Amino acid sequence: MADLPFSPFREAGNLVFFSGKIEITPEGKLLEGTVTEKTKQVMENIKKELANAGLDISNVVSAQVFLTDMKIYQEFNDEYIKHLVKPYPARFVVAVKELPLGASIEIALTAFRN
Repeated sequence: MADLPFSPFREAGNLVFFSGKIEITPEGKLLEGTVTEKTKQVMENIKKELANAGLDISNVVSAQVFLTDMKIYQEFNDEYIKHLVKPYPARFVVAVKELPLGASIEIALTAFRN
């Protein structure tokens, strides 16, 4: 992608703040598929970015989820939970009119570096 006006993640003390991840494939294309497939892709993108920061999903303390339609909430949630470990991060989910590049799911995170 072009030079965008944000960082993939930034650290402040022991906290690591991650920019939102959407259902972009490794080839840079927006994934077209089911909500389950899109959620899985977002979570894989998150795991990759966590690894780039030397972290993993167990370091996540908060997630901010944006969906373009609350009708997909349950299907999203059913896949999302498969990628987590307890204790689960704090989270909020909101519906928004649109997301960048036509995505239907975006998740931003805060992680704690031990």
